[in-house]
Amino acid sequence: MSLAIFDLDHTLLNGDSDYLWGQFLARQGYVDAKRYEKENQRFYDEYVAGTLDIMEFLEFSLKPLSQIAADELARLHEAFMHECIRPIITRKSRELVQSHRDKGDTLLIITATNLFITAPIASELGIENILATEPEKINGHYTGRVQGVPCFKEGKVTRLLDWLKQTGHNLAGSYFYSDSHNDLPLLEMVSHPVAVDPDDTLRDHAEMKGWEIISLRD
Repeated sequence: MSLAIFDLDHTLLNGDSDYLWGQFLARQGYVDAKRYEKENQRFYDEYVAGTLDIMEFLEFSLKPLSQIAADELARLHEAFMHECIRPIITRKSRELVQSHRDKGDTLLIITATNLFITAPIASELGIENILATEPEKINGHYTGRVQGVPCFKEGKVTRLLDWLKQTGHNLAGSYFYSDSHNDLPLLEMVSHPVAVDPDDTLRDHAEMKGWEIISLRD
């Protein structure tokens, strides 16, 4: 069995779950819509450009979790899944995941987006293993701070290596699917790096390296 690793936003999803969650909270009146949209867009643009300060972004994005009660967060997330997420899981994404499942591969999502947002998305896709940025919780309540190493850029490599040690898996014959040049550190490590609807930087790198380039857009 091989390890099949999937990035989430703009890879298995035809959109960005972190960005969409911010927009959703604004529409629901939980954050100041004008200010939040401005900052949300700024951070997204910095991510695309490869200049994102991940700790600054996490301070911004995790704060609302500390201000909303746990039961209300659960209700909001189910509405978010229905309104924003299920419509952007493409048929080709589901087929790709299923093809690796049919081969007996171990499936793993690795994403910079925090675990509160992404764990239910992994469940929707039937993927049991997920590495995501961990929001800190104390006594069942989110603090608005991050716990451990953010799952971003080289942090994805750190988190994956720790997971491999814990689980006994290895990267022999492994696949990693991603759209972003931010994931180049991990793409360089696997046996089969695959660029999925890649940004320009990743496309250029993939073409230079002879990596497979695919689209999961329906």
